[in-house]
Amino acid sequence: MGITYKKLWIRMAEMEMKRTELKEFAGISSNTLAKLGKNEYVSLEIIERICRKFNCEIGEIVELSNEDKMEAR
Repeated sequence: MGITYKKLWIRMAEMEMKRTELKEFAGISSNTLAKLGKNEYVSLEIIERICRKFNCEIGEIVELSNEDKMEAR
């Protein structure tokens, strides 16, 4: 089982926010942005920072995926 940030990308699209804008908005690095784009694990601190900026709960930007992380590659 893996994770997906699909809800984050949908929220950003609704706000017409680009991924590079997320980097500045939430104060995250390019490496972290790349990990998010690949549905890789990032620290809970990063998730918390994004949630605080969007004023939302974790489940509103992150969800569990039934797809095995190894199968996705």
